[in-house]
Amino acid sequence: MKGNLYVCATPIGNLEDITIRTLNILKEVDLIAAEDTRHSIKLLNHYDISKPLTSYHEHNKDGKGRVIIEKILNGQNVAIITDAGMPGISDPGEDLIRQAIDEGIKVNVLPGATAFATALVGSGLKTRKFAFEGFLNRDKKVRRQELEELKHERRTLIFYESPHRLKNTLSDILNILGNRQISVCREITKKYEEIIRTSVDQALNIFKEREIKGEFVLILEGFTGEIQNLNDNDNLSILEYVTKLIDDGMSKKDAIKHVAKERKLPKNDVYQEVLDI
Repeated sequence: MKGNLYVCATPIGNLEDITIRTLNILKEVDLIAAEDTRHSIKLLNHYDISKPLTSYHEHNKDGKGRVIIEKILNGQNVAIITDAGMPGISDPGEDLIRQAIDEGIKVNVLPGATAFATALVGSGLKTRKFAFEGFLNRDKKVRRQELEELKHERRTLIFYESPHRLKNTLSDILNILGNRQISVCREITKKYEEIIRTSVDQALNIFKEREIKGEFVLILEGFTGEIQNLNDNDNLSILEYVTKLIDDGMSKKDAIKHVAKERKLPKNDVYQEVLDI
């Protein structure tokens, strides 16, 4: 008979944020697949859980995922955990879950701590409708295009961000989405937990003046304005829009100037987006 895959949420920071059901499952399974075994062993030792551990992460998920699936098909019960929170949320656990479903394996999801839900509830912004975007792309051009596509999204927006990219992301949000209300959540549930509820420009000023440490969840107010003169050009990326204007007979210099003015961006930022033209 096939075994089961158990998707187990683990604490974001505070080791007490784990359910009794998850602890019982971790004690019962044949194998635990962890994002970082060195990190997860601390949690298991804290609760006196002694089970075989195997690593499963972004860089080995293809080969190791197949190995884990074969073990389940041969009757073993496997739990998957991540370093913090729910496996499958901005996490390679998503791929293992999909493989298990494709193989007809029963997937049991055990609820628990999730960073974005915790940050959203504590933000003070609207929670009835929201869009989880996870990590924006590391590439500057792609990241800005992703934000352009969210310009008129009325739902509350949720992003994950690392400390070394925080200021660039806040700057791009300010330039592209405007000066909205934002909740910057740092080190959720940990000793130095901090929630800064302010505007985007003020958040940027705050983090320009201090050393940035920890992992962040950004909760951003959705678009609240009126969409005026919406046309096909609004759906184009900066590169696509400049290219279209050049194809229509405008010089590159004038096209850059036009797009910068229309989208309220610095001309140099638009220029950097279209260097390849």
